[in-house]
Order: sequence, then structure tokens, then C-alpha cells
Amino acid sequence: MRDQERAPAPEAGRLSTKETAELLGVKPETVYAYVSRGQLTSRRGQGRRGSTFDAAEVQALAHRNRRESTASSAANELTVHTRITLIDEDRYFFRGVDAVQLATRHTYEEVAEWLWTGTLRPGVRFIASKESRAAARHAVAALPEFSSPVDRLRVAAVAAATSDPLRYDLSEESVLGAARSLIPTLATALPLVRSTYADGEPIARRLWGRLSHKQPDEASLRVLDTALGLLVDHDLAASTLAVRVAASARAHPYAAVSAGLGVLEGPLHGAASGLAHRMLLDVLDRGGAGPVVADELRAGRRVPGLGHRLYKGEDPRAEALFALLEELPEAQPALAAARDVVATTARHTDLHANIDLALSVFTASFGMPAEAGETIFAVARTAGWIAHALEEYGERPLRMRPTGHYVGARPPQPLPAPAGEE
Repeated sequence: MRDQERAPAPEAGRLSTKETAELLGVKPETVYAYVSRGQLTSRRGQGRRGSTFDAAEVQALAHRNRRESTASSAANELTVHTRITLIDEDRYFFRGVDAVQLATRHTYEEVAEWLWTGTLRPGVRFIASKESRAAARHAVAALPEFSSPVDRLRVAAVAAATSDPLRYDLSEESVLGAARSLIPTLATALPLVRSTYADGEPIARRLWGRLSHKQPDEASLRVLDTALGLLVDHDLAASTLAVRVAASARAHPYAAVSAGLGVLEGPLHGAASGLAHRMLLDVLDRGGAGPVVADELRAGRRVPGLGHRLYKGEDPRAEALFALLEELPEAQPALAAARDVVATTARHTDLHANIDLALSVFTASFGMPAEAGETIFAVARTAGWIAHALEEYGERPLRMRPTGHYVGARPPQPLPAPAGEE
């Protein structure tokens, strides 16, 4: 009787993908996420199918994961380890590269690809699938006329998900495929203001037709494209944390983006640029910032577009956008109004312009609605949300679960009596 064929013996000190996943307590696809992030190195097995991993390196990673989990629990706080964005000394960086330089020298799509993969792809374009585009437009068209742009974007994201049968595939390749279709779907789901552009054009050009009735030139399109690149991510903002919580529960990328859009609507987050936009129009209408600033303070409100808790000086995003706006004749009146606001408040406070003020100069200068800044913010930040969702898919599921500290009445309490009964 012939001997049965035997599978090649594993190499000494090497583990298979299955063994590595079991030791780390993760799914096999998560093992390759560790590889893509540089936390593990793989090697094609000799005479074997699949990759193998150094046992000592896997053990070290498992020990580090356990130590970080224990330390986080002991401190009773949620810590997120990320390789996406660093904010340090009034500058911010995407994967270690100066974000302002990246956004001013490369297109939004190129910045997004760098954020997702760590690879710069010159000339990359995002194409929405026909199914995604049709589903989103049909769903958005059914909304009431007074629906906000973010309402429409959230509906578009949900509709796009229903057209994607692979949305539950959380592998990096599948998630990025969904992202490259979702972003142009969002950019073109809003009602058209002026002539349309062909699918395959830059996101900035496709989005312009939803924001302004004015004909753009290359300089104005460059400002919009740069604004998108500057806003692509900003560490763990409230909406980004919501996205990571959703991804921790293994929500698909469309649902994670929808979670971010829900948080974005707050006046202290994405909607802040709309407040600054209205303020600038008021300054232009009344001929000076003095009475407008006084009205804001008299009403007990903060002056919109000023200050940022992460920057002591001027927001570097605002600085970069102001520099481009200075080159546009159309922006000069709104720029002067913004400078007047800053100078007026500087008499008593040390607050600098932030990205919301710079974005409002742009939207006010080109006849865009007050909500345009929020729309730009939402479309731009979708790329960052996808980057954070990808990172979170590589972590332990449901780790975003803080423990509540109960401060209510101590049990046992009597059953409550029905309302109206003594």
C-alpha cells in the first residue's frame, strides 16, 4: 500500500496564518491587517500554501496587546493607538508627513490614498458605481425640500450601502473599494446647482456643481480641492470617535460613515462653519465687525471661527487656506471682513482664526449657502473616517466599551406606583 502524502512540516520557529490568528485571538484577515500596518512580517512558506510568521514576533505582539489592554482597563480610560494623524506644536501630520504641505501639493484623492495605504498615487480618481450613484440619487430625491445637506449625505450613504452586496466584507481591499465609490457618490448625491461634470473628474470639480452657481476657474477649484485635503482628518474628533465605536462593533464602512455624519451635525463640530459664514455676511452688510461681535457676545455666544483647543496659535489649516484665498479677487471683501473680526476680538482675547473662519470666507465669496462649509467638511472627512474604520477593524472587537459609573439610587428600591395613584 502506498504511503499517504503528507503536508510539508512547518518551518522551525514559524507559524501558519491560522496558528498566528489563534494565538492573537483575531480573525485571519486581521493578521494581514497587522502586516499592512508593519506590526508583523510575513513570509511565503517553503512548499506550503499561505504565509508564515515568526513565532517570537507573534508572541511579542500578543504580549504587547495584552499589556496595552490591561493598562487601559486599569486606568479606566479609553486609549486609541493610531498611525493616521499627529497634532503637535501647532502643526499636524498625516502618517508623519506635514499635512499642509501634502494638501497644498496634492489632490484630495491623492491625500486620501496616502491616508489609507501609505502610498502616493499621482492622478488617482474615484469612480462611483452605477448602482451606488442611482440608489443614492433616488433616495435623496425623495427627501423633503428643506432637508439639510448632511441629512441628504446620510441618506445617500445608507442608500449606497444597500446597493453593495459586499459591504459586510471588512477586508482592507473591500473597504477601500467601497470608499472609492462612496466618496464620489456623496459628492454627486446633492441637488445640482449648475451644469454637471463627467464622472471621473476630480471630486472638487464634481462637488462644486452642488455648491455654487458661479463658474469656477482653476484657482477657485484649487482652493476647494485644498480645503478637502486639509479637512480629510484631524485625529480623534467627536465624529471620528463615533466612527471608531461603530467599527469596533464591526459595522460595515457605510454604517461607520453614517455614524460620523450623525455627530457632524452638531454646532460645535461640522456646523460651526455655517455660523461663521452668516457672521461674515452680517459684517459685510453692516460695514464692520464691531456691532456684529458685540451682538454675538451680548447673546452669550462665542464669536464663530475663532480659537481651537488643539492649537495655541493660528489653526494651520486656516493659515493655508487664507494664503490661497488671498490670490482670488472674489475673496477680498470676505477676507477683509474676517480680518476685521479677528482684529476686533483681539483687543480683549488671544483667539486666532480657525478653519471654520477660513472656510466661511471661501463659501461666502462664491455665493454658496451657509451650509456649504459643512458639506465640504463632511465629504472631506469621509476619507479620514474610512482610515480610522480600517484601523479599528484590525483591533479587538467591541473594545470601545467603557464602563459606566452608576450614581443613581442604590437598590433595592420599591416598585414604582402608577402615575396618578397615591
